[in-house]
Amino acid sequence: MHNFNNLKIWQLAIELAKEIYRATESYPKEEIYALISQMQRAAVSIPSNIAEGAGRETDKDFSHFLSIALGSSFELYTQIVLSKEIGYIDHTQTEKLQKMTIELQKMISAYKKKIDNNSQTTK
Repeated sequence: MHNFNNLKIWQLAIELAKEIYRATESYPKEEIYALISQMQRAAVSIPSNIAEGAGRETDKDFSHFLSIALGSSFELYTQIVLSKEIGYIDHTQTEKLQKMTIELQKMISAYKKKIDNNSQTTK
């Protein structure tokens, strides 16, 4: 088991989720059950899956949950792009959210690789 509170990937994922909640506050109310909900669920899914995986017994299980978190981050990135294209967020906000998401994707990928390598060397 890993202490997810100390993981930089979890901390950044929490920050990203907070930013998504702030960004979606200004979206039109008709999006509350559509894009707002989708973005918030994807954003919450990232740190949640990191935490759930960290609590699992094996690194293989943790790696699986990191994959899910990574998938949610790509889903969120797409929704950020769509939000900009529709005009719900401006260029500056889009850049900030995209930069955070890409950084998180890189960090999750690197951590997953480390976990996978540790798994293979302990066999």
